[in-house]
Amino acid sequence: MCLAVPHRIEELCGDGSAIASAGPIRRSIRVDLLDAPAVGDLVLVHAGFAIEKVDERDGAELEALWAEIRKGAGDAGQLPF
Repeated sequence: MCLAVPHRIEELCGDGSAIASAGPIRRSIRVDLLDAPAVGDLVLVHAGFAIEKVDERDGAELEALWAEIRKGAGDAGQLPF
């Protein structure tokens, strides 16, 4: 089974990569597979690649669910999502 974690694009680097955040974690991701990625987009990331954009309506719910998961896991910023 595969797991894709939602990330918010914070910066496009111009070489097919971007800086994105998942909760308190910022990381470099690849955006080559997306059509017209933009700062502020919520994307699903698997193995370092953004594989799908998430529309804003679903995105707010998805981000809230992941925040709840982090809270339930006792996350103090150590989980990678």
